[in-house]
Amino acid sequence: MKSLFDTVSFNSSKLVTKTYSTSFSLATKMLYESIRGDIYNIYGFVRFADEIVDSFHTFNKVELFNRFTEDLELALQNKISLNPILNSFQHTYHKYNIDKDLVDAFMSSMRLDLHKTTYLTEEEYKAYIYGSADVVGLMCLQVFVSGNHTKYNELKDTAMSLGSAFQKVNFLRDLKADFEGLDRTYFPNTDLKNLNETSKQEIINDIEADFEKGLSGIKQLPIEAKFGVFMAYRYYSQLLKKLKKTPALKIKDSRIRVSNPKKIELLMRSYVKYQLNLI
Repeated sequence: MKSLFDTVSFNSSKLVTKTYSTSFSLATKMLYESIRGDIYNIYGFVRFADEIVDSFHTFNKVELFNRFTEDLELALQNKISLNPILNSFQHTYHKYNIDKDLVDAFMSSMRLDLHKTTYLTEEEYKAYIYGSADVVGLMCLQVFVSGNHTKYNELKDTAMSLGSAFQKVNFLRDLKADFEGLDRTYFPNTDLKNLNETSKQEIINDIEADFEKGLSGIKQLPIEAKFGVFMAYRYYSQLLKKLKKTPALKIKDSRIRVSNPKKIELLMRSYVKYQLNLI
Protein backbone atom coordinates (compact mmCIF):
# COMPACT_ATOMS: atom_id res chain seq x y z
CA MET A 1 0.00 0.00 0.00
CA LYS A 2 1.34 3.40 -0.96
CA SER A 3 -0.10 4.94 2.21
CA LEU A 4 2.40 2.89 4.22
CA PHE A 5 5.27 4.08 2.01
CA ASP A 6 4.03 7.65 2.40
CA THR A 7 4.13 7.28 6.18
CA VAL A 8 7.72 6.05 5.95
CA SER A 9 8.51 9.03 3.69
CA PHE A 10 6.96 11.57 6.05
CA ASN A 11 8.85 10.08 8.98
CA SER A 12 12.05 10.33 6.97
CA SER A 13 11.54 14.05 6.40
CA LYS A 14 10.80 14.54 10.08
CA LEU A 15 13.98 12.66 10.99
CA VAL A 16 16.03 14.82 8.59
CA THR A 17 14.67 17.96 10.23
CA LYS A 18 15.37 16.75 13.77
CA THR A 19 18.85 15.51 12.85
CA TYR A 20 20.09 18.49 10.87
CA SER A 21 18.52 21.39 12.76
CA THR A 22 17.49 21.29 16.40
CA SER A 23 16.43 24.94 16.19
CA PHE A 24 14.16 24.55 13.16
CA SER A 25 12.84 21.29 14.57
CA LEU A 26 11.93 23.01 17.84
CA ALA A 27 10.12 25.80 15.99
CA THR A 28 8.29 23.30 13.77
CA LYS A 29 7.03 21.44 16.84
CA MET A 30 5.23 24.66 17.81
CA LEU A 31 3.12 24.56 14.64
CA TYR A 32 -0.29 22.93 14.70
CA GLU A 33 -0.13 19.23 13.92
CA SER A 34 -2.31 19.79 10.86
CA ILE A 35 0.53 21.58 9.03
CA ARG A 36 3.62 20.37 10.90
CA GLY A 37 4.25 17.36 8.67
CA ASP A 38 4.16 19.42 5.50
CA ILE A 39 6.83 21.77 6.84
CA TYR A 40 8.99 18.74 7.65
CA ASN A 41 8.47 17.64 4.05
CA ILE A 42 9.63 20.98 2.68
CA TYR A 43 12.63 21.13 5.00
CA GLY A 44 13.74 17.60 4.12
CA PHE A 45 13.77 18.48 0.43
CA VAL A 46 15.69 21.75 0.76
CA ARG A 47 18.13 20.25 3.26
CA PHE A 48 19.06 17.35 0.97
CA ALA A 49 19.68 19.68 -1.96
CA ASP A 50 21.81 21.91 0.24
CA GLU A 51 23.80 18.99 1.62
CA ILE A 52 24.74 17.85 -1.88
CA VAL A 53 26.43 21.16 -2.70
CA ASP A 54 27.85 21.85 0.77
CA SER A 55 28.93 18.53 2.23
CA PHE A 56 29.64 15.72 -0.20
CA HIS A 57 33.19 16.83 -1.00
CA THR A 58 34.59 13.39 -1.85
CA PHE A 59 31.87 12.69 -4.41
CA ASN A 60 30.98 14.13 -7.81
CA LYS A 61 28.62 16.88 -6.63
CA VAL A 62 27.55 17.89 -10.13
CA GLU A 63 26.56 14.34 -10.97
CA LEU A 64 24.70 13.91 -7.68
CA PHE A 65 22.89 17.24 -8.06
CA ASN A 66 21.89 16.48 -11.65
CA ARG A 67 20.51 13.10 -10.57
CA PHE A 68 18.64 14.71 -7.67
CA THR A 69 17.18 17.30 -10.06
CA GLU A 70 16.01 14.61 -12.48
CA ASP A 71 14.48 12.59 -9.64
CA LEU A 72 12.73 15.74 -8.37
CA GLU A 73 11.17 16.43 -11.77
CA LEU A 74 9.96 12.83 -12.03
CA ALA A 75 8.56 12.94 -8.50
CA LEU A 76 6.55 16.09 -9.22
CA GLN A 77 5.37 14.69 -12.54
CA ASN A 78 4.47 11.17 -11.42
CA LYS A 79 3.39 12.01 -7.85
CA ILE A 80 5.67 9.34 -6.43
CA SER A 81 9.38 8.75 -5.88
CA LEU A 82 11.35 5.89 -4.39
CA ASN A 83 13.44 8.58 -2.71
CA PRO A 84 11.39 9.03 0.50
CA ILE A 85 12.40 12.70 0.86
CA LEU A 86 11.25 13.55 -2.66
CA ASN A 87 8.13 11.44 -2.22
CA SER A 88 7.14 13.39 0.87
CA PHE A 89 7.92 16.72 -0.81
CA GLN A 90 5.84 15.94 -3.89
CA HIS A 91 2.93 15.14 -1.58
CA THR A 92 3.07 18.60 0.00
CA TYR A 93 3.80 20.25 -3.36
CA HIS A 94 0.58 18.88 -4.87
CA LYS A 95 -1.50 19.19 -1.70
CA TYR A 96 -0.96 22.98 -1.58
CA ASN A 97 -0.38 23.64 -5.28
CA ILE A 98 3.06 25.08 -4.58
CA ASP A 99 4.27 27.19 -7.47
CA LYS A 100 6.79 25.33 -9.64
CA ASP A 101 8.66 28.62 -10.15
CA LEU A 102 9.54 28.59 -6.45
CA VAL A 103 11.03 25.11 -6.69
CA ASP A 104 12.96 26.01 -9.84
CA ALA A 105 14.35 29.19 -8.27
CA PHE A 106 15.52 27.23 -5.24
CA MET A 107 17.27 24.61 -7.34
CA SER A 108 18.91 27.34 -9.46
CA SER A 109 20.46 28.95 -6.38
CA MET A 110 21.64 25.59 -5.08
CA ARG A 111 23.23 24.86 -8.46
CA LEU A 112 25.17 28.14 -8.19
CA ASP A 113 26.87 26.76 -5.08
CA LEU A 114 28.47 24.08 -7.25
CA HIS A 115 30.71 26.62 -8.97
CA LYS A 116 30.08 30.23 -7.94
CA THR A 117 32.20 31.46 -5.01
CA THR A 118 31.77 35.24 -4.98
CA TYR A 119 28.85 37.65 -5.34
CA LEU A 120 30.17 40.97 -6.52
CA THR A 121 26.95 42.95 -6.98
CA GLU A 122 23.77 43.55 -5.00
CA GLU A 123 21.79 42.08 -7.90
CA GLU A 124 23.67 38.76 -7.73
CA TYR A 125 23.42 38.69 -3.94
CA LYS A 126 19.68 39.36 -3.89
CA ALA A 127 19.01 36.83 -6.65
CA TYR A 128 20.85 34.13 -4.72
CA ILE A 129 19.00 34.93 -1.48
CA TYR A 130 15.66 34.92 -3.30
CA GLY A 131 16.31 31.42 -4.60
CA SER A 132 17.99 29.97 -1.54
CA ALA A 133 15.76 31.45 1.18
CA ASP A 134 12.87 33.66 0.10
CA VAL A 135 11.21 30.96 -1.98
CA VAL A 136 11.48 28.48 0.89
CA GLY A 137 9.58 30.97 3.03
CA LEU A 138 6.99 31.27 0.27
CA MET A 139 6.58 27.50 0.02
CA CYS A 140 5.97 27.39 3.76
CA LEU A 141 3.58 30.33 3.49
CA GLN A 142 1.45 28.42 1.00
CA VAL A 143 1.12 25.73 3.65
CA PHE A 144 0.43 28.22 6.44
CA VAL A 145 -2.45 29.88 4.57
CA SER A 146 -3.83 26.53 3.29
CA GLY A 147 -3.73 27.68 -0.32
CA ASN A 148 -5.65 30.93 0.31
CA HIS A 149 -4.32 33.06 -2.59
CA THR A 150 -5.58 36.34 -1.17
CA LYS A 151 -3.87 35.79 2.18
CA TYR A 152 -0.75 34.51 0.42
CA ASN A 153 -0.45 37.66 -1.67
CA GLU A 154 -1.01 39.84 1.40
CA LEU A 155 1.86 38.17 3.28
CA LYS A 156 4.18 37.36 0.40
CA ASP A 157 6.55 40.31 0.82
CA THR A 158 6.86 39.90 4.58
CA ALA A 159 7.54 36.16 4.21
CA MET A 160 10.33 36.93 1.76
CA SER A 161 11.82 39.48 4.16
CA LEU A 162 11.81 36.93 6.97
CA GLY A 163 13.44 34.35 4.73
CA SER A 164 16.08 36.89 3.73
CA ALA A 165 16.77 37.76 7.37
CA PHE A 166 17.24 34.11 8.32
CA GLN A 167 19.61 33.52 5.40
CA LYS A 168 21.69 36.64 6.05
CA VAL A 169 22.07 35.66 9.72
CA ASN A 170 23.28 32.25 8.53
CA PHE A 171 25.77 33.94 6.18
CA LEU A 172 27.14 36.10 9.00
CA ARG A 173 27.28 33.22 11.48
CA ASP A 174 28.93 30.88 8.97
CA LEU A 175 31.57 33.28 7.63
CA LYS A 176 34.41 31.01 8.75
CA ALA A 177 32.94 27.81 7.30
CA ASP A 178 31.89 29.43 4.01
CA PHE A 179 35.10 31.39 3.50
CA GLU A 180 37.69 28.87 4.68
CA GLY A 181 35.89 25.59 4.08
CA LEU A 182 33.97 26.29 0.87
CA ASP A 183 35.84 29.36 -0.46
CA ARG A 184 32.56 31.28 -0.73
CA THR A 185 31.75 34.89 0.03
CA TYR A 186 28.14 35.97 -0.25
CA PHE A 187 28.24 39.57 0.99
CA PRO A 188 29.09 41.90 -1.92
CA ASN A 189 31.69 44.67 -1.54
CA THR A 190 32.91 43.19 1.76
CA ASP A 191 36.52 42.19 2.42
CA LEU A 192 36.08 39.19 4.68
CA LYS A 193 39.82 38.92 5.31
CA ASN A 194 39.63 42.32 6.99
CA LEU A 195 36.04 42.49 8.19
CA ASN A 196 35.65 45.61 10.31
CA GLU A 197 32.95 46.94 12.61
CA THR A 198 31.57 49.33 9.98
CA SER A 199 31.05 46.57 7.43
CA LYS A 200 29.57 44.29 10.08
CA GLN A 201 27.14 46.98 11.24
CA GLU A 202 25.97 47.65 7.68
CA ILE A 203 25.14 43.96 7.31
CA ILE A 204 23.32 43.92 10.67
CA ASN A 205 21.32 47.05 9.81
CA ASP A 206 20.13 45.34 6.63
CA ILE A 207 19.14 42.20 8.56
CA GLU A 208 17.29 44.19 11.23
CA ALA A 209 15.23 45.94 8.55
CA ASP A 210 14.26 42.54 7.12
CA PHE A 211 13.34 41.28 10.60
CA GLU A 212 11.13 44.29 11.27
CA LYS A 213 9.20 43.73 8.08
CA GLY A 214 9.06 39.98 8.67
CA LEU A 215 7.62 40.40 12.17
CA SER A 216 4.73 42.44 10.80
CA GLY A 217 3.81 39.43 8.66
CA ILE A 218 4.12 36.95 11.52
CA LYS A 219 1.46 38.89 13.42
CA GLN A 220 -0.96 38.31 10.52
CA LEU A 221 -0.37 34.57 10.14
CA PRO A 222 -3.16 32.05 10.82
CA ILE A 223 -3.16 30.74 14.37
CA GLU A 224 -1.95 27.32 13.19
CA ALA A 225 1.38 28.82 12.15
CA LYS A 226 1.89 31.97 14.19
CA PHE A 227 3.64 30.65 17.30
CA GLY A 228 5.98 28.30 15.42
CA VAL A 229 7.14 31.01 13.03
CA PHE A 230 7.48 33.49 15.89
CA MET A 231 9.67 30.96 17.70
CA ALA A 232 11.99 30.75 14.67
CA TYR A 233 12.05 34.55 14.51
CA ARG A 234 13.00 34.74 18.21
CA TYR A 235 15.82 32.24 17.78
CA TYR A 236 17.35 34.04 14.82
CA SER A 237 16.89 37.42 16.51
CA GLN A 238 18.81 36.10 19.51
CA LEU A 239 21.53 34.82 17.22
CA LEU A 240 21.76 38.24 15.60
CA LYS A 241 22.07 39.88 19.03
CA LYS A 242 25.03 37.65 19.82
CA LEU A 243 26.63 38.42 16.45
CA LYS A 244 26.09 42.13 17.06
CA LYS A 245 28.01 41.90 20.35
CA THR A 246 30.81 39.82 18.87
CA PRO A 247 33.84 41.71 17.48
CA ALA A 248 34.02 41.58 13.69
CA LEU A 249 37.32 39.70 13.57
CA LYS A 250 36.06 37.08 16.03
CA ILE A 251 32.99 36.41 13.87
CA LYS A 252 35.34 35.47 11.06
CA ASP A 253 37.27 33.07 13.27
CA SER A 254 34.45 31.30 15.14
CA ARG A 255 30.87 30.06 14.81
CA ILE A 256 28.40 31.82 17.09
CA ARG A 257 25.51 29.73 18.40
CA VAL A 258 22.63 29.91 20.85
CA SER A 259 22.92 27.36 23.68
CA ASN A 260 20.20 24.79 24.28
CA PRO A 261 19.25 26.29 27.68
CA LYS A 262 18.87 29.68 26.00
CA LYS A 263 16.64 28.12 23.33
CA ILE A 264 14.38 26.73 26.06
CA GLU A 265 14.29 30.15 27.74
CA LEU A 266 13.33 31.75 24.42
CA LEU A 267 10.59 29.17 24.00
CA MET A 268 9.09 29.91 27.41
CA ARG A 269 9.27 33.69 26.98
CA SER A 270 7.81 33.46 23.48
CA TYR A 271 4.96 31.28 24.70
CA VAL A 272 4.06 33.85 27.37
CA LYS A 273 3.92 36.58 24.72
CA TYR A 274 1.81 34.36 22.52
CA GLN A 275 -0.62 33.54 25.32
CA LEU A 276 -0.94 37.22 26.21
CA ASN A 277 -1.70 37.99 22.56
CA LEU A 278 1.38 40.21 22.29
CA ILE A 279 2.24 38.92 18.82
